[in-house]
Amino acid sequence: MTTQERSSTTSVMQRLRLDGKVAVVTGSSRGIGAAIALGFAEAGATVVVNGRSDASANAGAEAIRATGGAAFPIAADVTKSAEVERLLNEATGRFGRVDIMVNNAGISEFYKRAEAITEDDWDSVMSGNLKPVFLGCSAAGRRMKEQGGGIILNVTSIGGLTALPRLLAYCTAKAGIVQITRVLAVEWAQHGIRVNAIAPGWVETDMARGLLEHPVYGAQLMQRTPMNRAARPEEIAGAAVYLASAAASFVTGHILAIDGGWTAG
Repeated sequence: MTTQERSSTTSVMQRLRLDGKVAVVTGSSRGIGAAIALGFAEAGATVVVNGRSDASANAGAEAIRATGGAAFPIAADVTKSAEVERLLNEATGRFGRVDIMVNNAGISEFYKRAEAITEDDWDSVMSGNLKPVFLGCSAAGRRMKEQGGGIILNVTSIGGLTALPRLLAYCTAKAGIVQITRVLAVEWAQHGIRVNAIAPGWVETDMARGLLEHPVYGAQLMQRTPMNRAARPEEIAGAAVYLASAAASFVTGHILAIDGGWTAG
């Protein structure tokens, strides 16, 4: 438990607040990342919005500011260690600390049978999904150890918990994120750093739209989901706010599936 969490009031609703916290959310210019960033801002945090380009980061930050939230844009390619270090250095230099690090950025470039996946396909998916989480955890963890604690939240997928046909590389990368989360939770608990992950099912985002709107595959996915629909991005954000808050002060190493019942079947 960090010093900030220990000194929080006992009211559950107040402990869900993120007032005074600084949160960095990678890949937060759109989709799940944007919803998490907005949810953090609504809970009182100052949010560093990240996208690959200045235009995307600026647009994401402006969307939060338009609701009255506090946001600051920093463009960075989080598949590169130097860029991740710069992102954290800029955030720390401006705000003095980073209390919450959300490693959300990821890709899903193809949907094909395992035997058709090329080496380039494999490397691209690992670089775009697993590597950014490793780099983000490493950079944030070193800083959080120095400042006496913090919260890391990784975004994996139900693909890291169960088999999704035609998504071998993606599922493998997301399973790697699950293990990064668990190992770091155990290793860094003594430093006051909590490490958790959320595992969304199918969510209404640009990345998933192609599959969700496919006349055959989309229908199959919904039939496999007990709630018979995809999630809205804001439904993912609520879980992220909880895990990042003092209300979850005794939760670490946990993988929270938000999947409409998919992994229950």
